[in-house]
Amino acid sequence: MPELVFFSGTMDCGKSTLALQIGHNRSARGLQGVIFTRDDRAGEGKLSSRLGLVTDAVEAVEDMDLYAHVVELITRGGRVDYVIVDEAQFLLPGQIDQLARIVDDLELDVHAFGITTDFRTKLFPGSQRLIELADRVEALQVEALCWCGARATHNARTVGGVMVVEGAQVVVGDVDRPAGEVGYEVLCRRHHRRRTTAATAKAGTLSPDVLPVTSS
Repeated sequence: MPELVFFSGTMDCGKSTLALQIGHNRSARGLQGVIFTRDDRAGEGKLSSRLGLVTDAVEAVEDMDLYAHVVELITRGGRVDYVIVDEAQFLLPGQIDQLARIVDDLELDVHAFGITTDFRTKLFPGSQRLIELADRVEALQVEALCWCGARATHNARTVGGVMVVEGAQVVVGDVDRPAGEVGYEVLCRRHHRRRTTAATAKAGTLSPDVLPVTSS
């Protein structure tokens, strides 16, 4: 039976690499699919991984009906055997409903990839809707690591290496941005709570407005 599957994890856990691998495996078997993405680090209409792999994709802008897009391709004589969606956390909840309709009405597998929570540990609306609707939610097995060596479970936004907890939910960036720019870092829960990034740990400083953790 066709499924809507949500592959989730932190940044730097290989989700885009897996999306590319799934697409490659299916195309090698003669299958044809549609790849959607949103706000990829490589630019509009691209699906890229940090390993340097990249492929063309359809940019899922806010006013796009993903179901109608796939139907139009099929109506024009195109072949669609599966759908891949990367950066699915950036989609609108209504677009997630459209993905579910692709599975139910067109009987196509949809593989959605994304991070679950933002830099404030709040659910992205798209990810929340995926959790509500997906046939399966799969946690990616490649574990990203915090600077301390523990398993990274949270995404932190940084400016100049200092963690920030305010601002727009979506600001496109990456874990490899130069110091001084808006970037992201994966942290374990303990160091996310303490707002201790690799840079502030090395400098022996705390982020602004953070009190030291003391035992009671």
